[in-house]
This record gives sequence, C-alpha cells and structure tokens, in this order.
Amino acid sequence: MGFSKLKIPRVCEQCSKPFEAKTVMTRFCSISCNNKALKERKKLEKEKVEKDTLLQKYKNKIAEVQNREFISVAEATVMFGLSKDTVHRYIKRGIITGVNLGSRLTRVKRSDLEDLFSAIEMPEEKEIIIEKPNFEVGNCYTISEISAKYRADPGTVNNVIRRNKIPTKQVGSFVYVPKNLIDKIFDGK
Repeated sequence: MGFSKLKIPRVCEQCSKPFEAKTVMTRFCSISCNNKALKERKKLEKEKVEKDTLLQKYKNKIAEVQNREFISVAEATVMFGLSKDTVHRYIKRGIITGVNLGSRLTRVKRSDLEDLFSAIEMPEEKEIIIEKPNFEVGNCYTISEISAKYRADPGTVNNVIRRNKIPTKQVGSFVYVPKNLIDKIFDGK
C-alpha cells in the first residue's frame, strides 16, 4: 500500500491524541503507542489462556462441589457471592444449617443457601382506581371553609393539600378542593 499526499486526521487508539495519518490503515500516532497496544493485547490474550486452563483444571472439582450436600464456607462464598462473615452469621442465627467438624472445618448445607436465593413470589398489587375529583358546588370546600371548619391556618391547609397531592380547581380567586378527600385527611387526624 502506498503513501498518499493527503493527511488524514485521526485520533491515536492508545494515547487518544490527534495526529495526521499517512495511510488509511494507520491506528497509532507512533511506534511506541503501537508497541504499548501490542503488549496490552498480548497480556489480555495470555490472561484469557490462563483463565481457560484454570477452568479446565477445576471443571471436575466444580462439578463435584455442585453435587455435594455439604460444602465448606469458602466454597459457599465463591458459589453464592457471600462473605465468610455473612455465612457464619447465618449459621449463628440458625438461618442455614452448619456443622463444625473441627478447626476450620465448618460445613454448610448447600440446599439451605439455595433456598435463600430462590425466587420469592410477590403478591400482585391491586390496581388503584383513582376517582375523578368532583368539583360541583355542593361537593367542594374553599380554603377558607376548610380552615374555619377544622380550625387550621390557611397556610397549613395549603401545605396539607400539596403534600397529599389533592387535586384543586381555581375559579376566580377561590380554590376549590373535593370534600371527600379533605374529610378523609382531617377527620383521620
């Protein structure tokens, strides 16, 4: 591939600095950035190979642990993502069954831990039917009527209405509030 006289503006994939590339395929601003990226890529490939060999090495052991009824605390922490202190606390409280076979030989019943993480059915919430507020003349209070009836300051009445998200309707200088919602709140106190 030949060089062109065009200068192609690029951003280095390693150091994120802008540079002018001479070819379409150029990804790095310098040889040092290219070498750093190569080292990182080789390091990641090496880690992946090590992880795969480790997984192959312990595949049989993992299968064996999943079939045993009692597992060690360390195995429980790895399998279920709990800390050792949490596992010991659960044993002490009686949440899970644990057997101490000697110094550092505590075994935990795997089925108890699995039961902790099983799906819990949540009761379905009934849909709340919101009634449309009725702002007819006989079904509403004004702010002054509420404060007179319940002997409350008009500012307090406004705060209660705002806090409880009670719908209001303003007609001229009067603010109307449904009687049934106000009575529920003030009679309940």
